[in-house]
Amino acid sequence: MKFVEHNGQKIAILSLDTLVIGSGCAGFNAADTLYDLGRRQIAILTEGVRMGTSRNTGSDKQTYYKLSLCSDAQDSIYLLAKNLFDGGSVNGDTALAEAAGSLRSFMKLVNLGVPFPTNRYGEYVGYKTDHDPYRRATSCGPLTSKMMTEKLEASVNRKQIPIYDRMQAVRLITEDNHIKGVLAIDLNRLSESDWGMTVFLCNQVILATGGPAIVYQASVYPESQTGMTGMALEAGAAGCNLQEWQYGLASVGFRWNVSGSYQQVLPRYIAVDRDGHEREFLPEYFETPQQALDMVFLKGYQWPFDTSKIAGSSIIDLIVHHEVVDKGNRVYLDFRTDPIGLENGFDRLGEEARYYLQRSGALLKTPIARLAQMNQKAIDLYASHGIDLYHQPLEIAVCAQHNNGGLAIDLDWQTTVKGLYAAGEVAGTFGIARPGGSALNSTQVGSQRAAEHIADTTPDSRPAEEWSGAVRTGTIELLEQMRQLLDGGEQPVVSQRTAFQREMTCQAAEIRSRDGIEQTGRKVMDTLVGFYRETKAASPLELPFAFKNRDMLVVQQAMLSAMLCTGPACGSRGSALMLSENGSDISFVGLTGREELSAYRYCPGNGTHRGDWVRTIWTEGQCTSGFVPVRPLPKTDDWFETVWNEYLQYTAHRQ
Repeated sequence: MKFVEHNGQKIAILSLDTLVIGSGCAGFNAADTLYDLGRRQIAILTEGVRMGTSRNTGSDKQTYYKLSLCSDAQDSIYLLAKNLFDGGSVNGDTALAEAAGSLRSFMKLVNLGVPFPTNRYGEYVGYKTDHDPYRRATSCGPLTSKMMTEKLEASVNRKQIPIYDRMQAVRLITEDNHIKGVLAIDLNRLSESDWGMTVFLCNQVILATGGPAIVYQASVYPESQTGMTGMALEAGAAGCNLQEWQYGLASVGFRWNVSGSYQQVLPRYIAVDRDGHEREFLPEYFETPQQALDMVFLKGYQWPFDTSKIAGSSIIDLIVHHEVVDKGNRVYLDFRTDPIGLENGFDRLGEEARYYLQRSGALLKTPIARLAQMNQKAIDLYASHGIDLYHQPLEIAVCAQHNNGGLAIDLDWQTTVKGLYAAGEVAGTFGIARPGGSALNSTQVGSQRAAEHIADTTPDSRPAEEWSGAVRTGTIELLEQMRQLLDGGEQPVVSQRTAFQREMTCQAAEIRSRDGIEQTGRKVMDTLVGFYRETKAASPLELPFAFKNRDMLVVQQAMLSAMLCTGPACGSRGSALMLSENGSDISFVGLTGREELSAYRYCPGNGTHRGDWVRTIWTEGQCTSGFVPVRPLPKTDDWFETVWNEYLQYTAHRQ
C-alpha cells in the first residue's frame, strides 16, 4: 500500500489481481475457490464481516435447494435445470450451470462441516419447497446460510486470504468497458479531516454484495444489508429482470420470514386498530373458518406472494396488506391460542393440512404446542432475539425478501463489463419464479464459476501501483462530489432515504400501478439529477450514508424502468399485482370479503414474454429497458473423449 495526496486528502492505493467485494456465502466462496485454483494476489473487501444477508437472515428452516440425493428419487441435472428455466424469463445456460454445479457445491459445504442432516444410511433426505416438484430441499434449521458463511469464512481465514474490513466500495472505475479499479471509503480512517479515500487497482472484481435491499421500507432483509447494485449499473453493467422480486409475510420487529412451519401450525391472525381493539380477522373474508385455515396452511408451502395464487394461499398476503396499508392496523400472528375453526378439533380441516399435522405428531392444542413439536428451533430463534412466542404475538407485514433479478451475466457469471463478475443475489439468474432455497445454491455455483473463469482465462498478475488515467480522474471526481455533499444541499441524507424507501413500498412493491410507477420514477429522476447539489451530508461521517442513498436511487430508477417494461405488457405476474381501474375483481369461490378487497382491481397475467428477460441499461442518468430473448436451455449429448481433451487444454495452465 502506498499513499498520495490531493487537495489535502490522503489517498491509499493498493494493487491486486482480483478483488472480491462482499463477505457472505458468495464472497467467501469466491475467494476460497480462487485460492484453491492457485491465485494468491487476491483479497476481500467488506463493509463488515458480520454484516449482510447470508449471516443474518433465515426462516423457520432455511432451505438449500439441490439435486435430489436420496433413495429412489428420480432426478437429473437436466430436470433440475428445466425446473429453474421454467420459472420464466430465465437464461437456459445459467440454469444448466446451476444444476450441474449443485452437487459439487453442496458437497463442498458438507466437507467444510455444514451440518446438513442425513438418515442412518447417509442419504440427504429432502422435502418440498415452493415451486419444487421433486423434494430437493434440505436445511440445517433457521440459520442455514449463517452456518454456510461461518464455515466458508473459516476456510478463508485458514488460507490467510486478506480481508479489508470496514471498507465501503462506492464506485467502480472502468476504461473501454474493462474494470480498472474500485474506489472505497475506509471506515476505519474516516474522520473530519480524513475522508478515508482508498483506491484498489485490480484486473478483476467479483461483486458479491447481495441484493439491493436498501430500496424498500417494508423489508425482511437485515438492516445491515443494503447492496451496491447501482454502483455496477453506473459503471455500465446491464441489469437483468430487476422488476422481478419476491415478497412475503415476515416479522417486522426482528426481521425474519414467517414461512413454513410458522404457518403450518395454524396460528391466529389478529389485527389491532389505532384504539387498541383486537380482532381475529381472517374468518371475516371466507365462507367458513376452515377455508381460511387451509389457506394459512398452504401459505407455509407457498410462502412467496404469487399473483397466480390469488385464488389460493396468496389471498392471505393481500388481506394482510389491506389490513396494514389500507386500514392502518397492526397485524400479528398469535401462537398462544387456537384460531376460530379448531374449537372441535382438526376433522374439518382439508385433507392435506390434517395429514401433515398428523404425520408430524402435531395434532395438539394451541399453535405453540404444534410448533414446539414440529420445529423447536423456530421458537428458539425468536427467543434469542427477546421475543417469547409462548407469551406474546408476533407483528408481521408483507415485505420484500429477494430480488430474483440483478446484473446480467453470462455462463461464467461475468457481467457486460469485462473483468466484472457478479455472484449471489446481485447476479440476475432467476426470473418470474424460482424454487425456494435455489438462491443459496446460486451463491455457491456462481462464485465457483466466476473464480474458475478468472483462473482459466487470465494471468495471475497485479496492475502497476500507479495513480493515473481513468482511476486518477475518477478519484478526483469522487473527492469533488464529497466536497459538494459537505458544502451545500438542503436534503438530509436520513430523511431522503426514508422518503424514497416508503415511496417504493407504497407504489412499486407487491402492489403496483402504472401511474404510481411513473410518478415515483419522476421523483427519483429529479433527485438523481441534482443529487450532489441538493443532498446534505452533515459531516464526513455521513458521506458513506450519502453514497448508499445514491446507489439506492440508481437501482430504484432501473427497477422502475424495468417495471414499466413488463407491467403494461404482461399484466400481473410473479410477485407483483398490477392494478387497473378496468381490471378484474379479487373474487373466487369461498371468498366473502370481496367488498373489502374491491380496491384491488387488477390486470390478470397474460403469460406473455416468459421467453424473454428484461435488460436495463443506465446511461448518463437515463434508464432504458427492453425485452431480450432468453438463451435456450441446452440439451447436451457430449462424447466423453472430446470433452476430456477440451478440458485438459482449457485447464492445462492450472498445474
